[in-house]
Amino acid sequence: MTKRITIDVPDDLGAALEAFQDRLPEILQRGLEALRLADEQGPSVRTFQEAEAIIGLLAQQPDPQTMIDLQPSPALQERVSELLDRSKTGELPRAEALELERYLTVEHLVRLAKGHAYSRIGRQS
Repeated sequence: MTKRITIDVPDDLGAALEAFQDRLPEILQRGLEALRLADEQGPSVRTFQEAEAIIGLLAQQPDPQTMIDLQPSPALQERVSELLDRSKTGELPRAEALELERYLTVEHLVRLAKGHAYSRIGRQS
């Protein structure tokens, strides 16, 4: 059984979501899980500000060179490395496992966007 819902979103978010139209149920499910977990954990849950800023940049459809030049901060790189190392040893609580999943999802999206940017530059040459 499925349920149809209709929502109004800002134009830039709508444009960004169009590329993931077939994955909207998954996106909503992940978002709900993160919200539930944040409610359970309270204000101690990480806010993912840098990851959210990267998603905001992707939604703006930056020029190819801006996309290619995009790099995570050293602090974010260190945090992801720490989470990956602890994940390999099975020492990751659920909240941090979700945090890692979110970072890896953002990284995947950035890689796809960079590939697209490189192909756009190649067509312009």
